[in-house]
Amino acid sequence: MSEQKPTLADILSLCDHTLLRTDCTSAEIRTLCDQGIKYHCASVCIPPCHVAGAKRYVGDRLKICTVVGFPNGYMTTAAKAFEAADAVRNGADEVDMVINLSMVKDGCWDSVADDIKAVREATRGVILKVIIECCLLTEEEKIRMCQIVSDSGADFIKTSTGFSTGGATFADVELMRANCPPSVQVKAAGGISSIEDAEKFIALGATRLGTSRIVKIAMAMEKETQS
Repeated sequence: MSEQKPTLADILSLCDHTLLRTDCTSAEIRTLCDQGIKYHCASVCIPPCHVAGAKRYVGDRLKICTVVGFPNGYMTTAAKAFEAADAVRNGADEVDMVINLSMVKDGCWDSVADDIKAVREATRGVILKVIIECCLLTEEEKIRMCQIVSDSGADFIKTSTGFSTGGATFADVELMRANCPPSVQVKAAGGISSIEDAEKFIALGATRLGTSRIVKIAMAMEKETQS
């Protein structure tokens, strides 16, 4: 992305168009996929149980992203690795995993790293994003997680699940970008509700946005233009 202000199309191309509500239906997932295709989103981010059906529905027209250890992250490492491998078998192109926050608070840093590496091993060939749930971490813990994620071989570090006490903040994206090498990209997720927010997150270094609202804004703008 250049320093020039991104267009709406640029922003949409960085969006993981997201629906992770616990009671979402197959029909809603298909609608999400239709929207993701129409607006050229980076992917749709959906629950694991919908991955196989969504992949059959979209084929190669759209990337399918799903979540592992979501939203709490406190499953065993073996369970996360199995879930990740299953998601890949079902057709997931990208996996967003949640770290084990209990291990973080206990200071068991080697175990935190091993947890991520096990999922990385199970997702070879697909994009792995690691959700560190910034709203529950201290500044020192965030920086330590930047180092661990960077060493794990993951493709992205991600701010939030959107299911905890807070979502993405500008300060957290800035911190992540400053403490991760260029090889690790940053995903901002949770509470991104406007074009202005999206533009600022991108300016601070986010190359992926987890949101459903940007597509809704694009749809509203399109409807207004047609009326």
